[in-house]
Amino acid sequence: MRIEVLVDVKTNLGEGPVWDQEQQRLYWVDSADGRILRCTVDGSELRAWDVAQKIGSMALRRCGEQALVALQEGLHNLDLRSGELQLIVDPELGLPHNRLNDGKVDRQGRFVFGSMDTREESPSAKLYRLDPNLSLHTLDSEIIVSNGPCWSPGGDILYFADTWSGEIRAYDYDTTTGAVRNRRTFAKVDTAAGGAADGCTVDAEGYLWQALVYAGQLVRYSPDGRVDRVIEMPVKKVTSLTFGGPDLDILFVTSMARPPLPRFPADGQQRGALFAIHGLGVRGIAERRFAG
Repeated sequence: MRIEVLVDVKTNLGEGPVWDQEQQRLYWVDSADGRILRCTVDGSELRAWDVAQKIGSMALRRCGEQALVALQEGLHNLDLRSGELQLIVDPELGLPHNRLNDGKVDRQGRFVFGSMDTREESPSAKLYRLDPNLSLHTLDSEIIVSNGPCWSPGGDILYFADTWSGEIRAYDYDTTTGAVRNRRTFAKVDTAAGGAADGCTVDAEGYLWQALVYAGQLVRYSPDGRVDRVIEMPVKKVTSLTFGGPDLDILFVTSMARPPLPRFPADGQQRGALFAIHGLGVRGIAERRFAG
């Protein structure tokens, strides 16, 4: 196994990596600075888009050079050619301490995303689903910080983390309708030990990988919720991860250079970098584009 710095871009709050198999490009966001970044598998051809608001996540759309972006003030369409933003829906209008956060596209092309309390204290956030016809549906509520939505290889189990509850949840996911039921605890993170549940992804073997932010670890869980493997990272504030590369066998990991609140710890010189991990011996599952 080899861990390398792929792009030393010093994102204040790097998040939401998305590998696009069609373009062979990696996208990720700087949540705090309101930027989307993109590079090739070797970290070259770096490009950025400024969205002028805090951004939680993004997803490419099937219809041309367009992306969904989950911003401070709602879900928008971003034209990647012109940089123009167009509001789709603001599900949390009237909640000044909330913003949209992590999100990902399911196997059928729906976008599942959540919100967060920016003070990271109150369970005022929700988990949503945006269908290809742009209709919005609430999947769960009473969440502090939404993170890590991802699916089992068959798409019939949705995983989701509420960061400060320490709970990684699993739901039965109806692949036809996108409805959820039978919520249960998949695994529990001991937040008292210094880490918190952040971004997640699932590999082709059905194991869930999670970035344990503030603890500097990546944790691989077996399908029954047991810890299978722990990787120690060179920085403490790892935030999210995804598999990519031509063979989907490189694990890309984002990190933050500056903690969002004063109570969180500082970090080393490589803070905020985008990392690539080679030689893990496992592969990921290609991400889908939003079908709308």
